[in-house]
Amino acid sequence: MKRLAATVAIILILLPAAALAQPTVADLEVLIDSLIDAMTVEEKLGQLTQYRGEWGTTGPVAQAGGEDQIRAGHAGSFLSMYGAEYTRKLQKIAVEESRMGIPLLFAQDVIHGFRTTFPVPIAEAGTFDPAAIEHAARIAAIEASAAGVHWTFAPMVDIARDPRWGRIVEGSGEDPYLGSVMAVAKVRGFQGSDLTASNTLLATAKHFVAYGGAEGGRDYNTVDISERTLREIYLPPFRAAVDAGVGSVMGAFNEIGGIPLHAHEYLINGLLRGEWGWDGIFVSDYTGILELIPHGVAANRTEAGVLGIKAGVDVDMVSEIYLKDLPAAVEDGRVDIALVNQAVRRVLDAKYKLGLFDDPYRYSDPEREKALLLHPDHIAASRDVARKAIVLLKNEGQTLPLSKDLKKIAVIGPLADHARATLGGWSSPGRAEDAVAILPGIRNAVSDSTEVVFAKGSEIEDRDMSGFEEAVAAADDADAVVLVLGEHHDMSAEALNRTDIGLPGVQRELAEVIISLGKPTVVVLMNGRPLAIPWLADHAPAILETWFLGVQMGNAVADVIFGDYNPGGKLPASFPVNVGQIPLYYNHKNTGRPPSPTDKYTSKYMDAPWTPLYPFGYGLSYTTFTFTDVTVTPDKSPLSENSPITVSATITNTGDRTGDEVVQVYIQDVTASVTRPVKELKRFQRITLEPGASRTLTFTLTQDDLEFYGLDMIPTVEHGLFKVFVGSSSVDVTEVQFELTNE
Repeated sequence: MKRLAATVAIILILLPAAALAQPTVADLEVLIDSLIDAMTVEEKLGQLTQYRGEWGTTGPVAQAGGEDQIRAGHAGSFLSMYGAEYTRKLQKIAVEESRMGIPLLFAQDVIHGFRTTFPVPIAEAGTFDPAAIEHAARIAAIEASAAGVHWTFAPMVDIARDPRWGRIVEGSGEDPYLGSVMAVAKVRGFQGSDLTASNTLLATAKHFVAYGGAEGGRDYNTVDISERTLREIYLPPFRAAVDAGVGSVMGAFNEIGGIPLHAHEYLINGLLRGEWGWDGIFVSDYTGILELIPHGVAANRTEAGVLGIKAGVDVDMVSEIYLKDLPAAVEDGRVDIALVNQAVRRVLDAKYKLGLFDDPYRYSDPEREKALLLHPDHIAASRDVARKAIVLLKNEGQTLPLSKDLKKIAVIGPLADHARATLGGWSSPGRAEDAVAILPGIRNAVSDSTEVVFAKGSEIEDRDMSGFEEAVAAADDADAVVLVLGEHHDMSAEALNRTDIGLPGVQRELAEVIISLGKPTVVVLMNGRPLAIPWLADHAPAILETWFLGVQMGNAVADVIFGDYNPGGKLPASFPVNVGQIPLYYNHKNTGRPPSPTDKYTSKYMDAPWTPLYPFGYGLSYTTFTFTDVTVTPDKSPLSENSPITVSATITNTGDRTGDEVVQVYIQDVTASVTRPVKELKRFQRITLEPGASRTLTFTLTQDDLEFYGLDMIPTVEHGLFKVFVGSSSVDVTEVQFELTNE
């Protein structure tokens, strides 16, 4: 701490000592300005440089030469760095051995939990329960901060309408409203109510922007969209994260309109900072600035760095261009030092808000790390969120739930005993040994008199059918079969795109053989993207979409299979019949010739339906629900009054089990100056009802909910007829109407 104290000595002359603990905005500006004034150009650019961690024998370590860069004041942050003891060691070098003594930021992709892994983000979105997801992010922050992490590169808020894209697993699916609600929940969970608390993380909304719109579903590819689509579909979750106070935003790998995002001054400085008034850290993605060269807008590293800093990219992740190549550009005037100072100011401001100037070691406490990682309360929360994320796609003849007292259950499939796969991709420091796979989860749940037999049947991806015989033998004399199929964790993630989104390998053939035996069969899907499974939809008695659910996956799936928990999750993305329908999403526009089964010359296919296999918002239950008394008030309102629209509905549990329903409210602006989607989600609420119970929900829509970008690209509300749809999915709805008049 001696170096840090020496660094701020000049500030103590200007400020009262108490101001260092809780300064006013003006005092903080003086503090940061004083630090910047005392720094060399190289030290400033060092604050904007993020090094990568490497995997050592005991965990993450700094890359070769990293400790020397810290001593030289040439490092501001580290990527993929955690561990209380080791981060304390690096922080000690920064604050006691570097000239300025400025603490480091340690960043990690804490995407869906830390050591306690929660469901992957697309599964979390399927809970339609933002409070549960905020709690999951809070737990992730508690664990990660105990392990020395200050900064998470989450949430990913990219809207994705193409399930071929591997990173659809990291986001909240196809809908901008659901994506916005989940973005806010995660920002609040990570950052808490007070960022200076020692168990918070600086959150990052990524990837700015429209990364999920990559052509062909091919990661890193070009995005070519209109400004209207950009503003109405892809930007809203980022705006929601900004309004929630997100401390950081990460650039995307794609280009828009011929300009790569890491050089897109209009979108970063113009829209994000100017129009929206956000002033946090804008961080590049991994080598994002360096990649301006292959994009073709920079001829060399220096040009790439100049474009990045001018566009508003504050932190250069990994490529070291700012540190190595910008000093000369500053010296010869190609980069104004004021731009560098502004970026440094944002980095120092974040470090101050995290409390690192007050106590640089506050996040590096080995005892706290030991006590909090995999805490029993965290494990219980993971199981709760996992159960809420499960979607019941089919349950013919009430195949589910199964009895725990069956004589024999056959568990079949290459993923049934795959503990690592339960964690999904981007599972941070999660470990397979922490996870409960589906097979042990089932064995944990059944009675002592029930025999559970297992046969893998096939591998996940290859074409070997030699295991079919063993699988058939296991299923042949069983009372029921649980068939676990899908993708492994490395099939849905960054750079893992698929042109065939059916079941990989010979899993479809395995399913055909097993289901043909006529046993009560439950298909359990493990995957990180919507799959095209029309054969299963037609032939499997029961199907559960379980995604990758984290460390408690096996127990959570068993809870649902045996009826200890009634599934209530919904699909956050449409499931296509086949890959030829992609892109496929519920909030599409109509055409001049909307699809009609009786008219050849309308917008449809000749060899497949134009509708999805399973639509957005879809999900069944072991009980049944009815929607009655759906009303909208007033049904006519002057546009100028800006009065709220009230939508009400009564939901009744008409079955014999307690269950959850997600009540969904959609609107359609029937006639407008520009075309509008056939439906847009505007509200939802997950509720629990006991058998026979009813509940009336009331939702308020304001004119902000009715706005769209008009002919002049200015948000507007126009008079005319609006349809309101209330129901259990984007398809199963009751329609009412209201009118905004021009009186």
